[in-house]
Amino acid sequence: MQNLKSGSIEQFEMYSQFESLNEFNRHMEQWMLEHKNDFSKGELIGLKRLVRFAAKIPGVCNAKIGTMVAAIQQEYNGNGISRSTFKRMVSKAKDLGIFKVYETERKNGSQTSNLYIFNRFPSNEPPKPEIMNQPKETTNLLKTEKDQKNNKRKEEPSASEIKLDHTYVSSRVPKQFVDLVKYCVSDAKTIEEYWHMTKIAAHSFDFTDATEFMLDVAIDSFKQLIRKIKLTGTVNNPIAYYYGILKNKFFDHYEQKHCVGTAVGEDESDYISLLYSALDYVL
Repeated sequence: MQNLKSGSIEQFEMYSQFESLNEFNRHMEQWMLEHKNDFSKGELIGLKRLVRFAAKIPGVCNAKIGTMVAAIQQEYNGNGISRSTFKRMVSKAKDLGIFKVYETERKNGSQTSNLYIFNRFPSNEPPKPEIMNQPKETTNLLKTEKDQKNNKRKEEPSASEIKLDHTYVSSRVPKQFVDLVKYCVSDAKTIEEYWHMTKIAAHSFDFTDATEFMLDVAIDSFKQLIRKIKLTGTVNNPIAYYYGILKNKFFDHYEQKHCVGTAVGEDESDYISLLYSALDYVL
């Protein structure tokens, strides 16, 4: 398969895995809540800049490393990060599955900037169909011995495939929430995912420290979800629908608290602000 030819970012739009900037924002929030502690402060600064360059075509960036490092240096008045720190960030994020990196080349065949394609956060959603003519990933991405062993044992269920009931839910999930959800969902991982979405929604509107309030909203939102399912039976993705209820409720309270007169998402700048919120939280 031929390597990708360098060019404007618009020519790589087909590789985006996101329908909108808002959806890209939601998945980046989940990635950061899961892996923020895997990066140093400098590496997070580099990742934040890479995300900014991936906003025009949601989740796709072909900017040169030198360009992004220079932008960071300018933003921090010469006290930014080094090129080597940025490369360490790329290596970590790639290994964690946050994005893939592909080589692009000039017309004469020489290598130029890389193409970064952000992945969706894997949270109880069916796999997306493979993109036709997917470019070959950079050859310096090494497969681990663990991956090779897994390929040899496809017929054997892994530990992650064995479902645990609600008694195995993490202690970080409030008992009151588990006691409600377990009557409709018995799988521990799914219950934890519902609470994980609660934390993401609360973080978007600065309610993560209001634990009792966050729990009340979560319980009320889950009840609303169950009412919707029982009355209509038309909820195709319960977790996504639950997340939407949460966002609406947290925004209503945020608006009352801060007397905000305009709606979130009114223009593209609002979406970009949300996109950076998860990254700003960890810096």
